[in-house]
Amino acid sequence: MLYSLLRRVLFAMDAESAHNLALDGLSLAACLRLSSLLAPPLVSDPVELMGLRFPNKVGLAAGLDKNGAYIDALAALGFGHLEVGTVTPRAQPGNPRPRLFRLPQAQAIINRMGFNNAGVDTLVINIRRAEFPRRGGIVGVNIGKNADTPIEKAHEDYLVCLEKVYGDASYVTVNVSSPNTRDLRALQEAAALDGLLARLKTAQARLADQHGRYVPLLLKIAPDLEDGQITVIADTLRRRCVDGVIATNTTLSREGVEHLPHGNETGGLSGAPEFRLSTAVLGKLTHALRKEIPVIGVGGVMKREDARAKIAAGASLVQIYTGFIYKGPDLIREAALGIRDPAGESSRRIPDDSIRGV
Repeated sequence: MLYSLLRRVLFAMDAESAHNLALDGLSLAACLRLSSLLAPPLVSDPVELMGLRFPNKVGLAAGLDKNGAYIDALAALGFGHLEVGTVTPRAQPGNPRPRLFRLPQAQAIINRMGFNNAGVDTLVINIRRAEFPRRGGIVGVNIGKNADTPIEKAHEDYLVCLEKVYGDASYVTVNVSSPNTRDLRALQEAAALDGLLARLKTAQARLADQHGRYVPLLLKIAPDLEDGQITVIADTLRRRCVDGVIATNTTLSREGVEHLPHGNETGGLSGAPEFRLSTAVLGKLTHALRKEIPVIGVGGVMKREDARAKIAAGASLVQIYTGFIYKGPDLIREAALGIRDPAGESSRRIPDDSIRGV
């Protein structure tokens, strides 16, 4: 009820301004220990995956907190994990505003943000300042390339980011699927992807020795893939022993929203209209992977049935973003309860509240 009232105020504002105001408000609520007014109790449904213990299967997708500046505020809402970023080696402003558009009739968002962020060094500082990771909370870092880095040198940017975040990230996601950075999706093609992952896996092994800990490496793929491309990506992931994959990023499709205001804006579409497409890709990918690599399902999760469908299609975890914007913190609990192991505990706080945040 409270979020419904707040959403009316936020949706009366420009989308990006509302986004920033909402995050600042969450941060203030966390500082004042008032997060419980917005957040339902944390759902306990622990799962071990990639050597990590997730307190439940619902996480926050990358893009909401690009600089890791709101980790504790978001952790207090009951997420099982957070993914921050996308971050690039150098700070960059992203694409010109306006670049974020709501389509409320379709429960969707179109964005062309363009990896706007303060740079990897700032993100690392913010992670180190946060209480949540120090208390065992899982914070993944999504990495990308700067817009002005030539595509043939993209691997250099990913290596810089991996090197800098390795010591502070729970896992690292390689973003080659955003539609808002020119030529980025070309890195999903067979030769380019194989070369990029080979370099990153070599660096990962070196960094694991250097830091004395193994940090899983994941790949985030697009929903706009042909079946043959999915098979090639799956083969490459297995061959390079990538630890996990996130399916999917936003889509270039406009099916179902063409007639709506802002429906033909340039950028990636997320939310309810993406659900069917992203879940189909998820299912095909998990089949091609032969259950050898875990998959995190994201794209269009707006209710518990959507989260269940992602798990049924082969996902081990799910992430939400647009659904969180439209439904608020209640969706975290609803989705987590919807996919909880029937043999698991009842909804309650995990006894060690240290993993929830502050």
